[in-house]
Amino acid sequence: MDFAPKPSVEEFRTSIRRFVADHLTPEMVERAHRTGTFHDWEFHRALAATGIIAEGMAGDGREGGRDPLELYVLFDEMGLAGAPFYGLANAMLVAGVIEQIGSDFHISEVLPRFHSGEAIAALGYSEPGSGSDVAAAATRAERIPGHPGDEPVWLVNGQKMFTTLVHEAGYVILLTRTDPDLPKHRGLTMFLLPMDLPGIEFQAVDTMGGDRTNITYFTDVRVPDRWRLGEVDGGWNVMKVALAYERGVFGNMNQGVTLLRRFAEWARTAERSDGTRLIDDPGVRRRLARIAVDNEITALLAVRPALLASQGRLPTTEGSVAKLFASEAYNRAAEACQEMAGAVGLLSPTHGAGEDWGFVDLAARDAPVTTIYGGTSEIQRNNIAEHRLGLPRAR
Repeated sequence: MDFAPKPSVEEFRTSIRRFVADHLTPEMVERAHRTGTFHDWEFHRALAATGIIAEGMAGDGREGGRDPLELYVLFDEMGLAGAPFYGLANAMLVAGVIEQIGSDFHISEVLPRFHSGEAIAALGYSEPGSGSDVAAAATRAERIPGHPGDEPVWLVNGQKMFTTLVHEAGYVILLTRTDPDLPKHRGLTMFLLPMDLPGIEFQAVDTMGGDRTNITYFTDVRVPDRWRLGEVDGGWNVMKVALAYERGVFGNMNQGVTLLRRFAEWARTAERSDGTRLIDDPGVRRRLARIAVDNEITALLAVRPALLASQGRLPTTEGSVAKLFASEAYNRAAEACQEMAGAVGLLSPTHGAGEDWGFVDLAARDAPVTTIYGGTSEIQRNNIAEHRLGLPRAR
C-alpha cells in the first residue's frame, strides 16, 4: 500500500495548520479544559465559514465532497493543536447522515444550519441500562393516534447517557424503540430532535478525564413525524451509517502524540536528585521511544480507513483495528509517563499544576475512557474476530 500523501492532501493540511494558527487562541484552549466543554462557537463558526462542513462527508457521492484523507487530516491537525473540535465532529457526522438518509425537509431546513456553523448536534445512543449495546435502547417512541390526513406525532419517553455537548446543541440524534416485540435490531427508529421541544431536560456529568458530558431526559416529548430519520423500525440502518462515520474518518485520534511531545519537552528541563536531566536517563529515553513507535503505528492504522474510502473501497473492520490499538497504546503511554514523572505526575489542576493543567495526571485519567467510548475494546475485538478472522460469535 502506498502511504505517500497526495499533493492536494498536503496542501489541505497546510491550510488547516494556517487556519488553526490564525484562529485558535490560548484562551479557547484554556476555557475548554476548565469547563470540560470542548467546543468553541467563535472557532467553530470561523471554520464553517471556510466551507469545510458544507463540502460534505466522505462517500456521499456529491461533487466537491471532501476526500476522506482530507477529513482524516482535518481531525488529525485539530487533535495535535488541542483545538476544541467535538462540536465540529458531531455536526459533520450528523450532516453526513442527513445527506445520505435525510428527507427533503431535513436537507432544506436543518442541513444549512450545520453547514453555516449555526448549530451542532449531540448523539443520543447510550442508555443507563445498556451501555455500549446501543441496539438494546429502551427509550420509547409511540405513535399518537390523530385525525386522518394529519401529520403523525410520536411521544418519546426515556433517557440517554453520555450526550456530550447536548447543553450546546440545537439538535440531538436519538435512537428510540418503536416496536418492543421485534428483535432488538429491528424495532428501532431514529429521530433528529430539536432541543427546544418541551419535555427535554439534561444534567451535567463531569468525567474523570476532564470532559463534561450529560444525562438527557425525555418526558412526554411530542415529536412530529417530519423529524424522523429513515424508515420506521429501520433505525439500525441509520445507526450503521452514523457508526461508519464515527469509527472510520473520525477514528483517528492519536492522543499519544501530544502527550509524548509535552512530556519530552518537560523531561529536557526536569532535574533529578543528582542534578542530571530526566531525559538523560537511558531508561526514560527507551520508554519514550516505545511510545513514539506506538504513535507511528497508530497513525498508519488510523489513516487506512480513510485511504480505502478515498480509493472507492468500503472500510470494514479497519476502524475497529485502529480504534483498539490507538486507545490501548494511549493507555500504555499515560501509564509510562506517570511512572517516569514520579510524584509530579500525580499533580492535578487543583493541586496548583499551573498552565499545563497537570497534563500527565490528566492523560492518566483520560486514557481509560478512550477504551470505552466509540465502542469498548471488547466490542472492537469481537468485531475483528467475527468479521475479519471469521471466528464464531462470542455470545
